[in-house]
Amino acid sequence: MTRPARFTLHPDFTVGDVDPRLFGSFVEHLGRCVYTGIHEPGHPTADESGLRGDVLGLVRELGVTTVRYPGGNFVSGYKWEDSVGPVDERPRRLDLAWRSTESNRFGLSEYVAFLRKLGPQAEPMMAVNLGTRGVAEALELQEYANHPSGTALSDLRAAHGDKEPFGIKLWCLGNEMDGPWQTGHKTAEEYGRVAAETARAMRQIDPSVQLVACGSSSQAMDTFGSWEATVLAEAYDLVDYVSLHAYYEELDGDRDSFLASAVDMESFIENVIATCDHVGARLKSKKRINLSFDEWNVWYLSKSSAQVAALNWPEAPRLLEDNYTVTDAVVFGSLMIALLRHADRVTVACLAQLVNVIAPIMTEPGGPAWRQTTFFPFAQASRHGRGQVLDVRVDAPTYETAKYGEVPLLHATAVRADDGTVTVFAVNRDRSAPLPLEVTLSGLEVESVIEHSALADSDPEARNTLEEPERVTPHAATGTTLRDGVLHATLEPMSWNMIRLA
Repeated sequence: MTRPARFTLHPDFTVGDVDPRLFGSFVEHLGRCVYTGIHEPGHPTADESGLRGDVLGLVRELGVTTVRYPGGNFVSGYKWEDSVGPVDERPRRLDLAWRSTESNRFGLSEYVAFLRKLGPQAEPMMAVNLGTRGVAEALELQEYANHPSGTALSDLRAAHGDKEPFGIKLWCLGNEMDGPWQTGHKTAEEYGRVAAETARAMRQIDPSVQLVACGSSSQAMDTFGSWEATVLAEAYDLVDYVSLHAYYEELDGDRDSFLASAVDMESFIENVIATCDHVGARLKSKKRINLSFDEWNVWYLSKSSAQVAALNWPEAPRLLEDNYTVTDAVVFGSLMIALLRHADRVTVACLAQLVNVIAPIMTEPGGPAWRQTTFFPFAQASRHGRGQVLDVRVDAPTYETAKYGEVPLLHATAVRADDGTVTVFAVNRDRSAPLPLEVTLSGLEVESVIEHSALADSDPEARNTLEEPERVTPHAATGTTLRDGVLHATLEPMSWNMIRLA
């Protein structure tokens, strides 16, 4: 029997409060995320705006807060003017990012209407095009979206049927501008200047806007670290966040390293924090830059490149529709844990993406919508991961990985809600053996186990499909007890776990 994994929880040892924006997602004009994803006029569940009611219900259940839009790589060729006004007068455009044709049937107004249908917890996060466009176009979009009335662009919005301003507070200053694949790709010096000037000008319209500067597209970029330092040297006092993007996949059958993907994610976060704080110290600034991890997920990227290259400008093609397994969901849950473990600095995060495209929700045109395996860890964390993150220092058995060396079998965090409820989120990375868990609870005044939910399966390739939409769902784990201030549980092999204590 594997020796138990252990950690201690105490209310005096905390990481920080969870910002609701940590449970954001991402809608890009890519594949079927928008068309036949969230928007399908004529679908049996569609409302008067063409929004799919079945998808709206699942997004509410998922617990999404912030929704980033409209990209992603798409934004670097985006002309926001194409997406407003009468739908039948909107132009069709080539989208260079995904070799597709964009109809613009769904645009800025429809995006805001989608968020309002989701409810007051859903907040816009709008990206501006700093690839093929710049300061002037960003200001025009801001005026159209947010100014109350009395100017050409605010009155145009009203004429288009949106009298009330959209109230967008959170803005991304471009997307992945360090990437050579990006339309309008820039050097760090070029991007730092345009980001700073755009930020300065947007704050002249509204000093309260919150702005995200592009960080490195991944920790593997040759320019990683120096990019952030150069950009922040220009824009440190003008922006609020630096972005991070990371995707993980199983390569060459190396499942042990794949299960440890969060090791890389946590390293990425900590290295960006160090760079931000170094620049702040060098500038003698009292301001603290936070992190916006506004693209993260499991994505089988190695399969996607050839698929995109073969396209010949179709409209809303089936692209990046990864069908996630139980293994993927366990890794996904571990990435969610990594974000929570850094909630003091990661205060915005966006799961990429929301529907169909590397997404927790899948749809069939004219047909049903269903939950992928990755839906469940996100929904559970969003519902029960609100509050104060407790500091978790794990003492656990380890295993050897090719990419990350020796890694603990247990990856875990814990969140204490305002009502005193404590929720432990834990992943067992062992592919074949259960992992005993002992958590010492000191000063937390919890007395009972509300539930222990586990996501695991004897078939690591099990997944939910159109034919079997509920093949994989969380189940109740047995034998979990709380006695004499110690939680005792057994984590199934290769599993995501949520244990709630009252």
